[in-house]
Amino acid sequence: MNFVLPRCLLLMIFIGVCIPVFANTQQVQHTSIQKKLVTLEDSSGGRIGISAINTANNMQLQYRANERFPMGCTSKVMGVSAILKRSMVNSAFLQQKITYMKKDLTNWTPVTEKHLVDGMTIAELSEAAISYSDNTAMNLLVKKLGGLQQINAFARSIGDKAFRLDHWWPEEAMSGPDSLCDSSTPAAMEKSLQKLVLGNVLGLTQRERLQTWLKNNTTGNEQIRAGVPKGWVVGDKTGKGFYHGTTNDIGVIWPPKCAPIVVSIYYTNNKKVTPKRDDIIASVTRILINEFARTDHCIQLYSS
Repeated sequence: MNFVLPRCLLLMIFIGVCIPVFANTQQVQHTSIQKKLVTLEDSSGGRIGISAINTANNMQLQYRANERFPMGCTSKVMGVSAILKRSMVNSAFLQQKITYMKKDLTNWTPVTEKHLVDGMTIAELSEAAISYSDNTAMNLLVKKLGGLQQINAFARSIGDKAFRLDHWWPEEAMSGPDSLCDSSTPAAMEKSLQKLVLGNVLGLTQRERLQTWLKNNTTGNEQIRAGVPKGWVVGDKTGKGFYHGTTNDIGVIWPPKCAPIVVSIYYTNNKKVTPKRDDIIASVTRILINEFARTDHCIQLYSS
């Protein structure tokens, strides 16, 4: 697929709308893991952003939590949640069938490419967008919503002022670490994810659908899931960029018989051409779990 220069980059060049982000060091709130995170970040050659909360005791761990990072496909959680919210006032909404043509397919279409003849329901497209990160599925859902502005408006409606989506998929994945475009902060994403997956923004039926799709994610086995003990349940949404090694994962972790943990982990590098780093996400997850275990006997019991 041929890509045009992203609209947001053009804005930066010609009218300066997308102001470069200059990151200020924001240290983790708990000094016991500060050294580990700084060492990991230094060894990666990039920038790591973290926001995590143990809902059992509201212990929060943050590192560069209020700095902006390219979201990649983690933004799909907000888009699909906007779809689920709309379905709360129309019980038949998710069963509406959407048809599309081959020209609508993008660069990553593991599910939608199989249904060019019969089409897919909105529910099926939503599942494909979350569980398989299908870009065509997400674009079709955005069209149904009425455009990207509807996703940004939904984010604002749940109190998220940091979320900013400027491009469709996969062009949104071209955002870099020095741009506001298609970006958010780890703190904002963690807070929004908690509201969407565990809170009351969505109705019970819609919330359970989202939880199931996140738990069935097929793209995150080497990220958050790789950093938790065997037997723990993870519902996550990954997001990677075309450039800068951007590697992200946001999710909810359910330790056995313990309260859930919500995590938002972002990584990006100033170098345009550099490897993706699933291992960074897994390493950060292990560090967070070990720290949460210090003040939560339940997590300590099941993490050993």
